[in-house]
Amino acid sequence: MSEVLFYHLMDFPMEKVLPGLLEKSLERKWRCVVQVEDEGQLMPLDELLWSYKPNGFLAHDIIEDEGEKSDAPICLTVLKDNPNEATVLFVLNGAEPPELSPYTRSVFIFDGHDGDAVKKARVQWKIQKDAGHDLTYWQQNQEGRWEKKA
Repeated sequence: MSEVLFYHLMDFPMEKVLPGLLEKSLERKWRCVVQVEDEGQLMPLDELLWSYKPNGFLAHDIIEDEGEKSDAPICLTVLKDNPNEATVLFVLNGAEPPELSPYTRSVFIFDGHDGDAVKKARVQWKIQKDAGHDLTYWQQNQEGRWEKKA
């Protein structure tokens, strides 16, 4: 079973939050897949990870073809594949996730100001709870810190 975390963004956008979460994962030697909902989100995310801070970047690949493999520590994709044998899956703003059991940790991140993203997160909460995964729900406070709500 996967440890499943739901991160409800309130005052800070995805662009400010995701790089830090990925950095923490890499510090723990975890490989990551970041799954987005549509291909139009891949290039902005790619640019963000190359340029989010002046003195560094997060090495990654974009995976566009089913079955494509990668040695990168982070893979960005719209697919349900695990191209780099990641242990952590990040699911952004309503992407339809694969089966979570192969992952040690799955993180759903959604914008609390986007009604569709909130609805999709609620649906995923129920699906993942019914699947028997260990779920926690975290909401961002005004300082950008995470508070456990469930």
